[in-house]
Amino acid sequence: MADEDPSTAVVEKEEEAADPAAVADPASDEVAEATKAAEQVQAKMNLQALPIRAYLDQTVVPILLDGMSALVKERPPNPVEWLATYLIKNNPQGSSAAAN
Repeated sequence: MADEDPSTAVVEKEEEAADPAAVADPASDEVAEATKAAEQVQAKMNLQALPIRAYLDQTVVPILLDGMSALVKERPPNPVEWLATYLIKNNPQGSSAAAN
């Protein structure tokens, strides 16, 4: 490093300063994760406070309508089991919500 050209070192430092991702603060990742977790808790609390119809309209009805539309096209011999499988496979909340 002692033989390094001073102009090259200046250019490298300018490039680092120009790219904020290169000097990302590790604490900012933690803050982003904490913010996301807080938003999820808030959203869950908001869902809890909704009237029954609004809760169902926001959480169940969209995927249920999609599943029923696919069910009508498919017309399987066991429609209830088919719809249950469809809902599990296409759960927008992911598989962790199925365990709850």
